[in-house]
Amino acid sequence: MEFARENILRLEALLQASERPCIVSHPRPDGDAAGSSLALASYLLARGKKPQVLLPDPLPSNLTFLEGAGQAAVFSDDERAVRKALETCDLLLCLDFNCLSRLENLGPAVRECPAPRILIDHHLFPERESFALVFSETQVSSASELLFYILKALPSVGGDIAALPAACRTALLTGMTSDTNNFANSVFPSTFAMASELIASGVDRDDILDRLYRDFKESRLRAMSEILLRELEITPQGAAFFIIRKELWDRYGLQDGDLEGLVNIPLSIGKVRLSASFRESPDGIYRVSLRSKKGVSANRIAREWFHGGGHEQASGGKLLIGQDVPSRGDVAAYVRKALCNL
Repeated sequence: MEFARENILRLEALLQASERPCIVSHPRPDGDAAGSSLALASYLLARGKKPQVLLPDPLPSNLTFLEGAGQAAVFSDDERAVRKALETCDLLLCLDFNCLSRLENLGPAVRECPAPRILIDHHLFPERESFALVFSETQVSSASELLFYILKALPSVGGDIAALPAACRTALLTGMTSDTNNFANSVFPSTFAMASELIASGVDRDDILDRLYRDFKESRLRAMSEILLRELEITPQGAAFFIIRKELWDRYGLQDGDLEGLVNIPLSIGKVRLSASFRESPDGIYRVSLRSKKGVSANRIAREWFHGGGHEQASGGKLLIGQDVPSRGDVAAYVRKALCNL
């Protein structure tokens, strides 16, 4: 992966001049958001900087093993601390989202931040005008992979990943593994090359897999079983979907990240070409996650029906009660209509 030399040199200069950089990622942070943000923070800390990771929402429990996770400032928990960090930082690094509106409630505060903004992202249609410097590459598995190659290209690293802190390398492999669903989707030759280099450098991939996929609560498996048994519907067009109602979420005591990967399971059915999950939130919004097989654009459906977007085979969005449908009882009918033309 190659980058314009002037962009790498400009990034190096901005990082060198910064003393109090802030790193921000998207709401409901997943493994890639956490991995890329904490990896960059680890690298900057090793350079003698005082980085602060800012997140709209708390990290899922299976990602808190990453070094620095406990020091991240969370907007939904302590809005004042996050606003103060944004007011006093001298560089703002934005990871794993393509536009400021994607930050939801945190977006206005980030837009008002006086520091230069740098974007490092792998989604379509980056909001270039809102950033002083943009690294955008869609033919890459994750923001973590993109960051890996950017860090390698910096003069201070000189292509030697051994120059990166161990915590940085672990976070990078965690982020990439999570966003590819352990190499199941959005994988490129550069993805395997990244993994090979990191593992050769001493990163413990087995420990990462244990943390990501083998350390959940019993309630997760029981909730997933109930959802697949009672809520899964498959349309004649080959779309599978399920609705995760708030009552079920509360009954099993679920937290963000507990059902990570559930949306991928229906794709194991031969006739299913797209899988979609709809999680009901208390605010009248259904959080939408879409995954598809090649030849079906999850991105198109997310854009046209669910106020969202993303990658061709992995996208997200939302469904609004009172705007898209009159009531909760109308959600399933709306979803069937949206998914009838794959």
